[in-house]
Amino acid sequence: MIVGLPTTTREYFWTKHGGSTEDLSSRESPLQPMKSDEILVKIHAVSLQFSDLLVGAGRYPLKMPEHLIPCSDMAGEVIAAGDDAGSEWKTGDRVCANFAADHIAGETTLEIQKTAYGGSRHGVLTQYKSFRPHSLVRIPEHLSFEEACTLPCAALTAYSALTGPTPVKSGDTVLILGTGGVSIHGLQFALASGARVIATSSSDEKLKIITKLGAHHVINYKRTPEWHENVLELTDGRGVDHILEVGGAGSLEHSLKCIRIGGWIHIIGFVGGGTPTNVVSASILKSCYLRGIQIGSVAQFKDMNRLLTLHPEITRPVIDKVFPFEEARQAFVYLRSQAHVGKIVIKLA
Repeated sequence: MIVGLPTTTREYFWTKHGGSTEDLSSRESPLQPMKSDEILVKIHAVSLQFSDLLVGAGRYPLKMPEHLIPCSDMAGEVIAAGDDAGSEWKTGDRVCANFAADHIAGETTLEIQKTAYGGSRHGVLTQYKSFRPHSLVRIPEHLSFEEACTLPCAALTAYSALTGPTPVKSGDTVLILGTGGVSIHGLQFALASGARVIATSSSDEKLKIITKLGAHHVINYKRTPEWHENVLELTDGRGVDHILEVGGAGSLEHSLKCIRIGGWIHIIGFVGGGTPTNVVSASILKSCYLRGIQIGSVAQFKDMNRLLTLHPEITRPVIDKVFPFEEARQAFVYLRSQAHVGKIVIKLA
């Protein structure tokens, strides 16, 4: 037994399933003793995902623990390692945990999906947490804890999409919908790969920001409801090679109209609304690929970090706002407003 380790942790939890941000509360809890094959981590920063709101509202078809601790994405430092935890991690190492603890490499499975933090198992919005060594990934040296905590879900989702069966390549055209975390990371990875990027938003102010980040063309979809026509004009009628589809039903029909023949629509989220029509016939006519994305593996995480290190400035995470731990509920409210560009972070330490 290691002497001097913390025995309690401050954490947030959902007081009930299917509630609102008002049902997010905090407490001081006994810290479960670290097992001999685990690594104890002091969590410095946590980033929020749109899915965190959906989980709290009971809109995810998951079997969740009672009084679920939310959030999947963290960055922290190792403060202890069990005797049977191997030699890879030592005190002071800076680490992130993968979104699904047991997704080491290759395709996911139903059992792997059940190891996702902040859903099927308790999440990371807590001061201290133990992890199995295989679920941890070293943080690139040039990133702060606040920047690194954006990597496990948003960055890795974008990376998994754009490096899938047909990876994005120099000269491709990539369509990015919106300005949330996945979209901004996708913009950066596409640019780092030499692709041309078209980006959409309902806000001219947000479009100015993503133009500064490197987007080649921007479209205000609120002023241009048939925005797919603009995309086709920008590609001389060919359509785009890849689409990061975060809108879901509200935007999928438009995406199907501006994907090139044989292109890839990476289905990532459903922050939009509406019910698409003629989706089946449109996808058959385009012979395109609709690819559902479920984050990525530890192996992909390590590959992505090499890209981040190779292109440190173009891929640096974009953080909209950092909230102190005591204002976590306000961070969730801000997330719900969708006023942000990039990521929302809660600083614990």
